[in-house]
Amino acid sequence: MNLIIHIFHQVYNYCTDLIINLANMTGLSYYEINFIVFILIYPTLLILAPALYLFQKRRLKNLKNAN
Repeated sequence: MNLIIHIFHQVYNYCTDLIINLANMTGLSYYEINFIVFILIYPTLLILAPALYLFQKRRLKNLKNAN
């Protein structure tokens, strides 16, 4: 159990450092980068991934039917 806690602690530290470094590189604040990543980018990817899957599935089906 301690190993799992240690791993999650390391991942959390890495992600926090990444956000801080992005904030420093862009000149934005930590909170602004958090907003961009978790309110704009992440939900957009969550919506686009299934849509892209369905689009590609339909294309593959059409290609199979064409042959």
